[in-house]
Amino acid sequence: MKIVDLRATTVTVPLEAPLRHANGAHWGRFVRTIVEVETDEGIVGLGEMGGGGQSAEAAFAGLKPYLAGHDPFRVEELRFKLANPTSSLYNNRTQLLAAIEFACLDIVGKALGCPVHTLLGGQVRDEVEFASYLFFRHPDATSGDGEVRTVSQLVEHALDLKERHGFRSHKLKGGVFPPDYELRCYRALAEALPGDRLRYDPNAALSVHDAIRFGRAIEDLDNDYLEDPTWGLHGMRQVRAAVRVPLATNTVVVNFEQLATNVRDPAVDVVLLDTTFWGGIRACVKAAGVCETFQLGVAVHSSGELGVQLATMLHLGAVLPNLTLAADAHYHHLADDVLTGGKLSYADGRIRVPDGPGLGVELDRDKLARYAELYRELGDYPYDRDPTRPGWFPLVPNQSWADPGLLPRVQ
Repeated sequence: MKIVDLRATTVTVPLEAPLRHANGAHWGRFVRTIVEVETDEGIVGLGEMGGGGQSAEAAFAGLKPYLAGHDPFRVEELRFKLANPTSSLYNNRTQLLAAIEFACLDIVGKALGCPVHTLLGGQVRDEVEFASYLFFRHPDATSGDGEVRTVSQLVEHALDLKERHGFRSHKLKGGVFPPDYELRCYRALAEALPGDRLRYDPNAALSVHDAIRFGRAIEDLDNDYLEDPTWGLHGMRQVRAAVRVPLATNTVVVNFEQLATNVRDPAVDVVLLDTTFWGGIRACVKAAGVCETFQLGVAVHSSGELGVQLATMLHLGAVLPNLTLAADAHYHHLADDVLTGGKLSYADGRIRVPDGPGLGVELDRDKLARYAELYRELGDYPYDRDPTRPGWFPLVPNQSWADPGLLPRVQ
C-alpha cells in the first residue's frame, strides 16, 4: 500500500460562547485543519491539527513529496522523514507529523479491520473519563447568552455541565482575573461540588510568589493537581517545593528531553500528554511508559479539538494502564462537529472509545464544506488577543490585573 494524495481543509466551528484564558480568548469559534491521507487502495485516513488557513494548508502541501509512495504501515519512519529532531530546529514539523500519524494509523486500522487502540497494544478500558473544562466566557455575540464572569455564574455553569454530562472532576481555566478573585471562584466550586475533584490552570500567568500563595490556599481541597501555575521548569520546582498539591504541565514537559530533565530533577508530578504537541499518539504512549517507570502521573491534554483529534485522545486513553486522572476536553463547548452523526456524547462524565476500524470516526462532508466556507468568511483570529480589550497583549507573569476594570462588578 502506498500514499498517493494528501488534502488539508481548514474549518472554523462555532462555540457556545467565546472562551477566555490568560493568553487572550477563543473568539467564539475554533479554527482547525482536517487532514485526509489517501492510498492507492482507496483507503482514506483522517488527521487533525490546530489552527489553519493558507499557511497550514501550504505546509501540508509541502509534505506531499515526502509522503508520495510512502507505506502508511511504516509509521515510525515518518518521525525521521518529517520531523527529524535536528532538521526540526528549523522547520518545527511536530504538529504536522502528528496529523499525518493520526491519518496513517487510521489507514492501517481500516486496512486490517481493527481499531487504533488494538494497534497500540490493546485497550485496558472501554471508556475514558473527562473533567469539565470551565472557562470564564464572554457572552455569545448573537444571543448574548453564555457569559461566565461572576462567582455565581461560574458555579451555575459547573452545576449545569455536571447535570448534563455527569462530570466528577472540574478544571478551572484561570489567569484571566486577579489570583485572589479566582481563588474565591475555585473555593466556591469546591463548596458547590462536594465529593468532586478540582484542578486549576492559569496558563503559567502567576509569579512564583502568587503561585505558592494560591497553592497553599487550596491545600485543604480535593485537588487533582495545580497545572502550570507559573512559567518554566525552575519556577515550577520552586512552587512544587513549597506547596502540598501535585503539579502538572503541558507547557514545560512536552518532549522527551524535557521529560528526562524532569525525571532527573523533578519539577512536575503529572505530565499532560497531548497527541498533537508530542507528535502523535504513539509518542504519547512511549512517554506514558517512561512516566510509569518513574512513577509520574499522566493525564490526557486538550488543545481545542474537533472529533478527529478527540478520537485520538480516546484511543490513547484506552491503552494507558497508568491513566488514573480524568482527561481534559474543550469538546463540550462546541456547538457542532464535522463528524458523521454529530458530536460524540458523554455519559456519566465519560465518552466511549470508538470500536470501528481505524479511529472509528468519519467525516460529514456537508459539515466539512459548511465550516470550511465559514472559515473563508470569518478567517483566522489572534489567539493571543482579547476582542474586548483592543491593544492588550499577554505578559508572563501577567501584570494586567492592576486594572480595576477587570474585576466583575457583580461577584
